[in-house]
Amino acid sequence: MKREDLTEKILDIKREKGWSWAHITEEIGGISPVLIVGALLGQQRLVKPLARKAAALFGLSAAEEAMLNEVPMRGAGIVSPPTDPLIYRFYELILINGPAWKALIEEEFGDGIMSAIDFDMEMERQPDEKGDRVKITMSGKFLPYKYYGASQGIPGLGLKALDVL
Repeated sequence: MKREDLTEKILDIKREKGWSWAHITEEIGGISPVLIVGALLGQQRLVKPLARKAAALFGLSAAEEAMLNEVPMRGAGIVSPPTDPLIYRFYELILINGPAWKALIEEEFGDGIMSAIDFDMEMERQPDEKGDRVKITMSGKFLPYKYYGASQGIPGLGLKALDVL
């Protein structure tokens, strides 16, 4: 079985049972719902205890349970640019706002990146009389670039606090 086949099986069971993602993530628990759904869709992995709970919930075989615990090929099967309108809007946000986010983060922290590995994300619904809003909060650890071979008093990391005037 390929990972895509397992994803389709999970989605078929979800439809057949009439389960919501909220129900599924509550039953499995242990980590962010974003990570659980991502794992069930083949983009993340579940640690063994959570893979076991997911396998029991969906009635999966031992081999399928093991597949939920394997490190996936993240991003596999997703075209770029994305064609799904909702996913494309995130892509559009990055295209339009990405340079400003980069400039502001670098001004505040220095030369580096925001981790997508040491990362938290929350999503919530905000009622609004003009139409409910989606609020997404992301928090990633700042990872400074390392300046290899730094010498002559040059800091080894791109942290703003280490900039020498």
